[in-house]
Amino acid sequence: MPLSSVLDFVTEQAPLFGDLADRIWETPELGLHETQSSATLAHALEAAGFAVERGVAGMPTAFIATYGEGKPVIALLGEFDALPGLSQQRGATEHRPIVPNGPGHGCGHNLLGTAAAAGAMAVRHAIRRGEITGTVRFYGCPAEETLVGKVFMVKEGRFADVDCALTWHPGRENQVMNELHTAMNSVRFTFHGVSSHAAGMPEAGRSALDAVELMNVGANFLREHVHSSTRIHYVITDGGLAPNVVPNRAEVWYYVRAPHRAQVEDVYGRLLDIARGACLMTGTTHDVRLVAGCYGTLANRTLDALLQRTMDAIGAPTFTTEEHAFARKLQATFPDGALRKALDDLRRYGLDPGAPGALGTDLIERILPVPSYDESVGGSTDVGDVSYVVPTSEMRTVTAPLGTPGHSWQFAASVGSPIGRTGMLFAAQVLGAAACDLMKDPALIARAADEHRKATASAPYVSPVRDVPGPALDL
Repeated sequence: MPLSSVLDFVTEQAPLFGDLADRIWETPELGLHETQSSATLAHALEAAGFAVERGVAGMPTAFIATYGEGKPVIALLGEFDALPGLSQQRGATEHRPIVPNGPGHGCGHNLLGTAAAAGAMAVRHAIRRGEITGTVRFYGCPAEETLVGKVFMVKEGRFADVDCALTWHPGRENQVMNELHTAMNSVRFTFHGVSSHAAGMPEAGRSALDAVELMNVGANFLREHVHSSTRIHYVITDGGLAPNVVPNRAEVWYYVRAPHRAQVEDVYGRLLDIARGACLMTGTTHDVRLVAGCYGTLANRTLDALLQRTMDAIGAPTFTTEEHAFARKLQATFPDGALRKALDDLRRYGLDPGAPGALGTDLIERILPVPSYDESVGGSTDVGDVSYVVPTSEMRTVTAPLGTPGHSWQFAASVGSPIGRTGMLFAAQVLGAAACDLMKDPALIARAADEHRKATASAPYVSPVRDVPGPALDL
């Protein structure tokens, strides 16, 4: 493993990578609209000698950057979209939006894309030094938060020649991520009725909002009769304009999640029936728009072991006294029980960090063992689709204090601080070194591929968006 050259390269280029992450953090953009964020990384990779293809799979902010030639082809996956309502001033340990209700990086994707790009540049450095041969490819994946980018890249066949894919996610621990993320469908139901005066002529009206509300009632009764790990959530995106006008249009946006793709398809079919029933009850019509769908994640033990070995070889990053103090101030703002739950999770790995507030319970400075393969999480990621077509592994590194709620202003505050930068540079080193190891060891790639073939033999991948014309750029 050309470990030293990768570590040295990332360390020497740390100011550049920190600047890239900060620039993306300062210009948070929502999925499929990450114009500046995408350009920031694409230009940096182009300047480093990568060939960049923009506008991939019908998404203006999607791009692929390639360096090298021949096999193997190792993919590093990057994201850069932000979340709505999480705007945050840098350095503040209380919620101080820069823009009220504006977007913010509450999932740390300013770091995610930057570290993967930095890892790709480190691999290029090793190729140029003659230490390895092959092709490194960075995938600039937009709209992960709405499960869009990678799903449409996979649909277009953009991973067809990739041997292995590696990625990471900002987190609160240094650990391989092999949890079973859920499969998901994202779907919008638009109901159409007839407007009328709500008081003067209600009998002439057919309320689209009534249809939405009746659909939601049906969906809430459905919850009792699905697998316990299924999640159904919704928001009403359009409920009419005024109480005295019967709404002739209303819309509700649903997510359906379950551990396996077949379970999602089953519940989704029942939800479609509920929508039809709501129309029959209200005399309305409706349109169904499937926005996105994804698979759950498929773990690859071979690649998971590689990432674990690499993390152990490099060693966990440490944090300064000032960073620990900042972390403790953020922890003081967490919801009740958030830190306690995180400490309980650590104890499941045989670690005893002590009671809340004890030294070592703010920023984890160790590498945790690989989690059990039967664990599952409620969230979803479009990395799942990549993992079903290419052997894939993912890890997380410490970029936020223990117990930090995901998708929160506290997470946004931390990933915009030196804490986030430290974890990002560690991730870049791990991804770069692991990719180099794969390029030097064809047998390792073969083992990962064999494991992947066996895992997918009985359930070939079928794109969840096979009937969707393209990404929903208008939403």
